[in-house]
Amino acid sequence: MSIVKTLHNFSKDDFIVTAVEPWFKVKVQVIQDYFQAFLAETTGRVDEIVLVDFFAGSGFYAIGHQKEIVPMPSLLGFRQDPPFSKIILREPEPEAAKALRVRVNKYYRGRNAVIFEEGVEDLIDKLKLYIPPSKKNYKVATLCLLDPFSINFQFSAIEKLAEMGYSFLVPYTMMLNSRSDYRYYQKEKREELKCFIGPNESSVMAANNNTEFYKKLVRAHQHNMLSLGLSVSLSAHKLESKYMDMPMFYVGLFSKQVSAKTVARDVKESMEQQIELF
Repeated sequence: MSIVKTLHNFSKDDFIVTAVEPWFKVKVQVIQDYFQAFLAETTGRVDEIVLVDFFAGSGFYAIGHQKEIVPMPSLLGFRQDPPFSKIILREPEPEAAKALRVRVNKYYRGRNAVIFEEGVEDLIDKLKLYIPPSKKNYKVATLCLLDPFSINFQFSAIEKLAEMGYSFLVPYTMMLNSRSDYRYYQKEKREELKCFIGPNESSVMAANNNTEFYKKLVRAHQHNMLSLGLSVSLSAHKLESKYMDMPMFYVGLFSKQVSAKTVARDVKESMEQQIELF
């Protein structure tokens, strides 16, 4: 299912939208491909498949002075076939959360979904109540989408979620250009950067340019995810952006429940088919 095919039922409204560059359509498509591949790997093997989006946004991106509305992953999660059995969305900004509630209710009324505005730690506590743990005769697969377009997610939170048996989809995207460069993160955002990466951040702190910084950040984070006992895969995607001045961006999948490499292979095949159709 391409992003183009998902647009015809969505329409502009009077609520907040998030203005983004055109390349976000690529990122949204990649995320959707991962959704489909994860669902394909887990459907029939578990009793319940849950999506948790920790940075759900308002539900709509706007490209080109709001001329083109593109649904965020928080809305596209409802359009998957086979479907997620439950979707949990977190959006801490009140105006965006209000818009998200209206849009979910408009387009997906009756679906098994809940929206929270709590902080990350409070949400983790609530997830224990909303998502049943896997047992011998009842299996649950949970995919956490971590897409803040920043380094605003602490590795300590991932450790807690990993202990709960969850899987993770992480698009490694952030402001990284001549103004917010590697030195800005190493100095001004040093503590936040250390909290995001987790242990062994020294190589990232020693990077000497944006490209080296980005690759070492992804590599260090991937290594720490591997240390949690998660299977790991990375995919690279072309990027044309003035805010993230890099030739490509990475997306990581980390899981104990599925083979991350199998899912990444399925995503690659899906992307190749899309190129052939185009």
